[in-house]
Amino acid sequence: MFLQNMSMAAQQVAILYLIVAVGFIADRIGIFKQTTAKKSNDLLFYVITPTVIVQSFLNMEFNKDTISSFLLAFVCMFTTLVVGIFIVIPFFRKDKDNSSIFKYAVSYGNMGYMALPLCQSLLGSEGVFYCSAGVVAFNILSFVHGIWLMKKGTENDEGFKIKSIILNPGVLSVAVGLPLFISGVNLPEIINGAVTHIANLNTPLAMIFLGTYIANSDLKAMFKQKQNYLVALLKLLVLPAIMFAIFKLIGLSGTIITACMISASVPSATNTVMFAAKYGKDTGVASTVVAFCSLLSVLTIPVMIALSHV
Repeated sequence: MFLQNMSMAAQQVAILYLIVAVGFIADRIGIFKQTTAKKSNDLLFYVITPTVIVQSFLNMEFNKDTISSFLLAFVCMFTTLVVGIFIVIPFFRKDKDNSSIFKYAVSYGNMGYMALPLCQSLLGSEGVFYCSAGVVAFNILSFVHGIWLMKKGTENDEGFKIKSIILNPGVLSVAVGLPLFISGVNLPEIINGAVTHIANLNTPLAMIFLGTYIANSDLKAMFKQKQNYLVALLKLLVLPAIMFAIFKLIGLSGTIITACMISASVPSATNTVMFAAKYGKDTGVASTVVAFCSLLSVLTIPVMIALSHV
């Protein structure tokens, strides 16, 4: 059964990475470059991904069980991020210039561009519903701890603003979807149709964009950077294994544990690169570590997903 579950998960991950390959090839032959992907990123970040989250609320029936499950998913995924923050503390101390990049890469997974599409592909609306709780947790911590981490050792001391925690796509989309979910409002079919079409863009666009980022990474340097291997070990194996033990200990099962394991297993967030650029860190190092973890996750994610069914 474990091998069967791993095979099914691997097939879904392979489908996603075939789309990544399309983005990689499109960039290399010049028909869709990374510069275009970056310019289009706001469409994905501010419109499409929030629409996916809102749609997940619309497709769930409000009752005591679903709301308690959502809160449980939030606690589990928030805990995953906190555990990631703590397990990385003893590491990367010698590389002072890039320490914050590597620590961020271990602590924060690719929730929007990997976890959501994977949950969408494997688990449908229920999985996205749970995963959206992780997106909220990610946005809260990344705009507090993440900014603090990236500012360490720099002269950039803007501080974080409370509105950054509240006024971001992940939190705002839940703020829109949650009342609709609680009230049980049925939107007109014409609006539902538009929401569905926009939400369906999330997975292919996110994967194509990731492909362009990988195409512009120094692949040789990526495999020569020793720190990348430690980041991958902690992010793709150690953290998911710890969280699997915790999830099993508290009795998590069914769709919710799979959604939580997907969120715990995804590679380093693309925000690693964006935050590195914003706070004066080495974007080349950030890009290679994200690309490295993304490539290796093809092998590790199916195993972690299969574990959630044990």
